[in-house]
Amino acid sequence: MKPVEQLSNKIITTQTLSGFLDQWRGEKVVFTNGCFDIIHRGHIDYLSKAKSLGSKLFVALNTDKSVSKLKGQSRPLQDEQSRLQIMASLFFVDAVMLFDEDTPYNLIKAIQPDVLVKGGDYVPENIVGYDIVTAKGGSVLTLDFLPGYSTSAIEKKIVAANCS
Repeated sequence: MKPVEQLSNKIITTQTLSGFLDQWRGEKVVFTNGCFDIIHRGHIDYLSKAKSLGSKLFVALNTDKSVSKLKGQSRPLQDEQSRLQIMASLFFVDAVMLFDEDTPYNLIKAIQPDVLVKGGDYVPENIVGYDIVTAKGGSVLTLDFLPGYSTSAIEKKIVAANCS
């Protein structure tokens, strides 16, 4: 399979989701979500650790509209198609999909992951989808951030460099 096809096969849509999930029966599915606006070392650390918790890693990306709503009008810095392609190119990411809602609750309900993961700034019981995952005996975990790495810090550094 050509690399371009490998990327395309990782990008899931609402129409292809159920067929895709059928192929994953019996696998331990890990789910996470976020904006992932500028992929940096902290993201790589987080996503690789998330993947190590199961056999398949499903990443849900906020659409451009929802990123702006969450982060402000200056974001996203990269459009959703760019973010999809970049995320799909990571070898430890098995599937990536956009979601436009305020939370990925409905997507978590559809996927029924075995493990739900978010960053260390969350309390597991407050993570959207906690009820779905724990009801089926799954785990909801938080992973510590790699200190000093965040998209907001990178954005501030770029702005400061361009203003001096």
